[in-house]
Amino acid sequence: MLGLNNIEKVKPTGLELVDRLVGVQRVTKVTKGGRAFGFSAIVVVGDEKGVVGYGLGKSKDVSTAIAKAIEDAKKNLIRIPLDGATIPHPQESRFGGAQVFIRPASAGTGLIAGGAVRAVLESVGIHDVLSKSKGSSNPHNVVKATIKALLNLRSATEVARLRGISVSKVFKG
Repeated sequence: MLGLNNIEKVKPTGLELVDRLVGVQRVTKVTKGGRAFGFSAIVVVGDEKGVVGYGLGKSKDVSTAIAKAIEDAKKNLIRIPLDGATIPHPQESRFGGAQVFIRPASAGTGLIAGGAVRAVLESVGIHDVLSKSKGSSNPHNVVKATIKALLNLRSATEVARLRGISVSKVFKG
């Protein structure tokens, strides 16, 4: 099922999803009676074969916040075009103050990424990539910037189809 900008939404049924906790924050609401503490959690889920989604959950206790985040992530699954164990081309993206740059790497390089970017790329199933996160290190914005960069990736077959030429002509430049 294709959505906005040729984004392929995926149903969670039949997929073996692995969830990764990116971050848990303690949030405080100051009321007349004092401070009310709660928690917000951001989670990334994926099948490590090109499908990924992220979700945010909020609750008074950590375990419920994580459970809500996982349920939210399963509702927002998307398919990412991969080129073997890496990505088809370099991509840069911003979300809020976070800026993420990802670049394909040769086989055996490994996943050169930290924090929230690593969680997203591992969930997608990318094994060889170079990345740099600049600006804000806020995990919410870094996850969203990484997902946005992955959504802008186009496979060679898709580029050839859009241009109306063969795949071999795409690489001749």
